[in-house]
Amino acid sequence: MTRTGAVVVNFNAGEHLIACVRSLRSEGIERIVVVDNASRDGSVEAARRADGHLDVVQTGANLGFGAAVNRGAAQLTGDVLVMNPDAVLEPGALKALEAVLEQSPDVGIVGPRIENPDGTLYPSARTFPAMGDAMGHAFVGLVAPGNRFTRRYRMLDWDHAVAARVDWVSGAAFLARRSCFDALGGFDEAYFMYMEDVDLCWRAHQAGWSVAYEPEARVVHVQGVSTDLAPYRMIATHHRSLFTFWRRTTPGPGRVVLAPFVLLGLVLRTLLAWVQRLLDSIRPG
Repeated sequence: MTRTGAVVVNFNAGEHLIACVRSLRSEGIERIVVVDNASRDGSVEAARRADGHLDVVQTGANLGFGAAVNRGAAQLTGDVLVMNPDAVLEPGALKALEAVLEQSPDVGIVGPRIENPDGTLYPSARTFPAMGDAMGHAFVGLVAPGNRFTRRYRMLDWDHAVAARVDWVSGAAFLARRSCFDALGGFDEAYFMYMEDVDLCWRAHQAGWSVAYEPEARVVHVQGVSTDLAPYRMIATHHRSLFTFWRRTTPGPGRVVLAPFVLLGLVLRTLLAWVQRLLDSIRPG
């Protein structure tokens, strides 16, 4: 059995939570902590019936993703595998991730190859974008997803079959070295949802750790099971987190000068994203 423990943050994930837990058990994980953010769909009760050895932390409220992970990780002693409840480990994934940490002492966080249910790639390894790429991705990406800014940010022209050191990996599924996670103080709980994974990897780099991508580890991720329950609120939350991350990682007087323009741009993009979501919801077929 592995020393790695798993933290799964649940919020009305339904039967996906059971499939996630089952995949973790099949990889030999004994300690699985499900942190429940006040779900009302009976998903935790169903998971407990399917697996009587789950550790469950009831937060009593929706604390957000990072805060919930921190509470779950506090129950563990080994390395921490963070999983979304709608994600499933494929056979051999955990062993491949653990091998990276064993062979590379400088790596603090390693992420797997994440695929959509139809087998297509989800670009889970990305760059910290420069301002130009960030703005291009934010606005041009709404109407032309294949634009050059988005392609650079999402590393779409890079061979995702090759293991590499990267800027950051998705919080949907990753393995964190215990000493790294503890040294960073876990996730920054100022982020309710979104960007907490980018921030964690940013701080890891600042502290001298490397972040790795390992394609031999595969995870299938449904995406949006919880966030789609309140899509417009989540769009606003995403953009608020973007501003928080920009403000915390932009040094010097330029932050003060640019802040009003960045904030205005993010408000505009929030409105455009709401319109796009509305159109998508009423579009036939």
